[in-house]
Amino acid sequence: MKAIVLGGSRGIGKAIATSLSSIGCDVTATSRKDIDTSNLASVKRFIKKHKGTDILVLNTGGPAPKQFSEVTENDWQKYHNQLFLGFCIILQKLKVNNGGYIFVITSGVIREPSPRLVISSAYRLAFTAVFKLASKELAARNITCINIAPGPINTDRMKELAGDVEKFRQSLPMKRMGEPREIGDFVKSIVQNKIKYLSGATINFDGANSSYVL
Repeated sequence: MKAIVLGGSRGIGKAIATSLSSIGCDVTATSRKDIDTSNLASVKRFIKKHKGTDILVLNTGGPAPKQFSEVTENDWQKYHNQLFLGFCIILQKLKVNNGGYIFVITSGVIREPSPRLVISSAYRLAFTAVFKLASKELAARNITCINIAPGPINTDRMKELAGDVEKFRQSLPMKRMGEPREIGDFVKSIVQNKIKYLSGATINFDGANSSYVL
């Protein structure tokens, strides 16, 4: 099977690419040099180059932490493309073969917005709505769509957000952050075991850290 993993050069994306490669998938793991979802021309060039795939992983880095009052118009415009419109165009135009899989890596902020992550909270939630509706349309082609909403995962970005990493770890229910490999192996398991009926679901990957019920 062919797989395209956006943001596949580091963190969660790299872990997913590694896990899919371990079961024989032909993985294209991209960096920002290959596709910059904040630049729509870059997105369209990438789609033109990559005609189709069996597995698509939509994943990109998030904006720097800012309160609502600190967000600039340029910030809104850049991340509107990077976190929302770029993904919408890829979802519409990059062909995923019948029986394939689409995963999007969002964030726990889609259900529990963070005052420090207002941009991510807004645009990741907006794309979650689009992705949910698209999953219904894509179900007719047996394409499984799964939204993975990570909480505190041991990545460079999470360490930057956490500040005092050890103190942060001790504040978590499991006294540790999740490892990117755990998400990579979850994606691998879905594909390897041909789990299809989970389509349309959002998986909270947060080690019991969140307080919401639904």
